Amino acid sequence: MAVGARSGHDEPEDRPERDESPVGGAAVPPEGEGDAAGGGTPPKGKKQRSFWVELPLLVGIALILALLIKTFLVQAFSIPSDSMQNTLQRGDRVLVDKLTPWFGSEPERGEVVVFHDPGGWLEDTVTPEPNAVQKFLSFIGLMPSSEEKDLIKRVIAVGGDTVECKENGPVTVNGKSLDEKSFIFPGNTPCNDKPFGPIKVPEGRIFVMGDHRQNSLDSRYHQELPGQGTVSNDEVVGRAIVVAWPLSRWATLPVPDTFDQPGLNAAAAMAPAALGVAGAVPLVLWRRRRLTARRTAG
Repeated sequence: MAVGARSGHDEPEDRPERDESPVGGAAVPPEGEGDAAGGGTPPKGKKQRSFWVELPLLVGIALILALLIKTFLVQAFSIPSDSMQNTLQRGDRVLVDKLTPWFGSEPERGEVVVFHDPGGWLEDTVTPEPNAVQKFLSFIGLMPSSEEKDLIKRVIAVGGDTVECKENGPVTVNGKSLDEKSFIFPGNTPCNDKPFGPIKVPEGRIFVMGDHRQNSLDSRYHQELPGQGTVSNDEVVGRAIVVAWPLSRWATLPVPDTFDQPGLNAAAAMAPAALGVAGAVPLVLWRRRRLTARRTAG
């Protein structure tokens, strides 16, 4: 048998020396190369950063995310009064959807919304001066705003609606009576403390009322202001979607069924008539032209 027969490829003339390791012939890594993939000592110059060095970075990222969520997604608000009982209690924390308004969504009838003071609604309300910690937590959305004067009410009518409530009568929107038993405070009347209307809600505005009717200074009480007590859609922060705290009161805030009744939407009710008129006009003009042409020819 030939010694050192070739396998088809030239082998290097200097063959590596055999490992004389006494332990099972295991290969020994060259000096200076750490077992980076196998749990050995990491190479010098790549020392892992300590937790305390990375902590400020993690906190910074968390604060940025909290600020983005508060600005564009949801924000927590505290209920400061009894005007929305029993739907909301004083001290409840609600989460407000701030995302959908960015995509052009406007307040709808029956929604519970948070809005900035349109001007003059809370002028006699004393706001406690927040400390530095409260200001910071409010800024990043971990606490309700302690400086801005915000209100929370239920949307009763939107732009283009006609809303009215006579003494001992129900609230009507576009001539349709609202059945409010499921959400107004037990024992309250729809508006006996302050009958109103009829009020035509301007486009781009909403008419709001508290669920605790006899304890709510809502749109009824500010009719001397511009817009007859209505609120601009631009002042609306967002819709309250859930009671988040305390946990024992966790609940969603859906739109009551009475706001989905047929014919409530004034625009929808007028649509068939408007389409009929739009379709009839060209037909009438065409017929008049034909009659004129015949008379001219005769």
